[in-house]
Amino acid sequence: MRVTRFAVAILVLISSGCIYAEDAPPCSTAEHHAFDFWVGDWQVHTPDGKLAGYNHVTREYAGCVIHEHYTTTRGYGGESLNVYDATRKVWHQTWVDSDGTLLVLEGGLQAGNMRLMGTLIDKGKSVKQRITWTPNAGSVRQLWEATDDKGNWTVVFDGLYTHDNRK
Repeated sequence: MRVTRFAVAILVLISSGCIYAEDAPPCSTAEHHAFDFWVGDWQVHTPDGKLAGYNHVTREYAGCVIHEHYTTTRGYGGESLNVYDATRKVWHQTWVDSDGTLLVLEGGLQAGNMRLMGTLIDKGKSVKQRITWTPNAGSVRQLWEATDDKGNWTVVFDGLYTHDNRK
């Protein structure tokens, strides 16, 4: 009789969610890994081949966050935290840098490219921002665009990420 009550109590706890059977690890879906192509150590070059900086991109917090650390030889630097918001089914990025910039972007995977968009206040005006990361064999292209006064997209930054073999 005691064993039966114990078994019933365990079944009640399991069915109520107080005891979990083997749950999938957090952030383990394909959507959570859609930006994994960006993880790594990178040298970043402009279209004319000049070194723009270095980027160290890692997965952190049990694989739920992609953390970017960008530096240049001129003293400029910044970082972003990137996370897939499963409740809204959207990727979110918060970028901050040594110029005091705060940029908040959201979006997702489109035809194999990660595209995030947001708005930046520049000299009192709202300027739309769009950043697209395109994975290639052994590299990633980052194209950052913003709207001009007429609403046309113009290039802010065009960087080619190649693996940084210094380490």
